[in-house]
Amino acid sequence: MPEQARAASHHKPAEEPRIQPDRPPDPKAKAVATEPNPLKRLLAVLGPGLITGASDDDPSGIGTYAQAGARYGYSLLWATLWMLPLMSAVQYICAKIGLVTGRGLAGTLRTHYPRAVLYPAVGGMIVANTINAGADIGAIAAAINMLAPVPAVVLVIPVSIGILALQIFGSYRLIERVFRWLALALLAYIAAALFARPDWSQVVAGTLLPTFRSDAQFVGMLVALLGTTISPYLFFWQASNEVEQEIDIGRRRLWQRQGASRTELKYALWDTLAGMVFSEVVAYFIILATGATLFANGKTNIGSAVEAAQALKPVAGDASAILLAVGLIGAGVLAVPILTGSAAYGVSEAFGWKFGLDKPPTSAPQFYGVIVVATLVGMGINFLGINPIDALVISSVINGLLAPPLLVLVMVVSNNTKVMGERTNGRLLNAVGWATTVLMALAAIALIVTSLFG
Repeated sequence: MPEQARAASHHKPAEEPRIQPDRPPDPKAKAVATEPNPLKRLLAVLGPGLITGASDDDPSGIGTYAQAGARYGYSLLWATLWMLPLMSAVQYICAKIGLVTGRGLAGTLRTHYPRAVLYPAVGGMIVANTINAGADIGAIAAAINMLAPVPAVVLVIPVSIGILALQIFGSYRLIERVFRWLALALLAYIAAALFARPDWSQVVAGTLLPTFRSDAQFVGMLVALLGTTISPYLFFWQASNEVEQEIDIGRRRLWQRQGASRTELKYALWDTLAGMVFSEVVAYFIILATGATLFANGKTNIGSAVEAAQALKPVAGDASAILLAVGLIGAGVLAVPILTGSAAYGVSEAFGWKFGLDKPPTSAPQFYGVIVVATLVGMGINFLGINPIDALVISSVINGLLAPPLLVLVMVVSNNTKVMGERTNGRLLNAVGWATTVLMALAAIALIVTSLFG
C-alpha cells in the first residue's frame, strides 16, 4: 500500500472507516445516487443479493416447497413470511463481511481463526453442495424431458457440459447477466399459482394465521423449509460474490477492497432484501400453486419438483405443468453453478489459492478444478442408480447440521472489531442473527430426532 495512502487513511471521517482514498470508485454509485426514480435505483444496485436469493429456490428447494403445499395445502404459507427476516439478516451479514474485509467468508476465517474451525465447515459444504448439484442436474434433465421427448438420462451430460462451459469460458460480468435473466424464470411459479385459481379467503388465512401441529411429519416439514431456505452454501457465495463485484470495478488489491462506506452498505442491504423477498415470494407461490391443485385433489404424496410438475398436468392442465417445468430448468441452471462455485470459493480461500470467475482458468487452475470436479461428480451421481430423493435427504442433513456452527462463526466474525472495524452489527441485526442461529440449532436437533425416530 502506498505510504501516502496509509497516511491519508488516518484522516478519513469516522463514518467511512478503513477506506483508502485512492481506491477505484464504483462507476454506478454516482448514477444510483442521482437517479430520482426509486425503482430504477433499486434495479441499478441489484447484483449478488438477487442472484443469491434466486439460487435459494433451486430444484431441491422447489421440491420441498411443493411437498409442503401438496401435503398441507395453505397451512404453511405463513412460514415464508416468518423466514424472510431471518434469511435477510443472515445474508446481509455475510454481504457485510465480504464488503468490509475484502475477502470471502472462508478467507476471513482463514485469516483470523484457527484452521480447525475452517476446514470442517468447508469440507462439509463441499460434500453437501456436490450431492445437491448432482440432484439438481438430474432435475434439470427430467424437466427438459417433460418439454421434449428426449430421455432424461441422455440429457444429463450435455446439461453438465453446458453449465461448465458458462463458468469456465464466461466472464464474471457475463455470468452475472445470465444469472439475472435465469432468475426471471422463477416467475413462472407465480403464473402457475394464478392459473390454479385458489380460494383466496383460505390463502389469506393460511398466510396470516400460523398453524402448528406436534406430529413428527409436520415438524419435519417445518425443519425442511427452514433448512432449504437458510443454506450454508449461500453464506459463502454471498460474501465471495461481493468480493467479485469489487474486483470487477477495479478494486483488485486487498487494501482497495477493505472497508465499506455507509452508502455501499445501504446498497448491499437493498440488494440483499430484494433478493430475499424475491426468493420467499417464489417459495410462497410454489406452496400456493401445489396447495390449490395437488392438495385440493388428494395428490399429497409428492417426492420432488419434477413429480409435482408431472402431477399438475391432469389436475391444472398443461399450461401450469409447462410453467413449473420452465421454472425448474431456469432454477437448476442458476443453482448448479452457484453450488459448485461456492464450493470452489470456499476451498480456494481456505488454502490460499487464486480464485474468481473474473480470472481465466490458467490464472486460477485450482479454483476451476474444484468447479469441474464437483460438477462431474454431481453428474456421475445420476448414473450410479442413487435415488435423487435419497441424495437430497443426505444433502439436507449435512446442511442442517452444518448451518448452526457456521452461523455461530458468522455472528462472531461480524461482531469482531479486529475484523470489521466500526462495521460490526447493530442491536437489531444481532438480535435477528442470533435468533436465527438458535432456531437453526433447534431445527438441527429436530432433524436428528425425526431422522432417528421417523
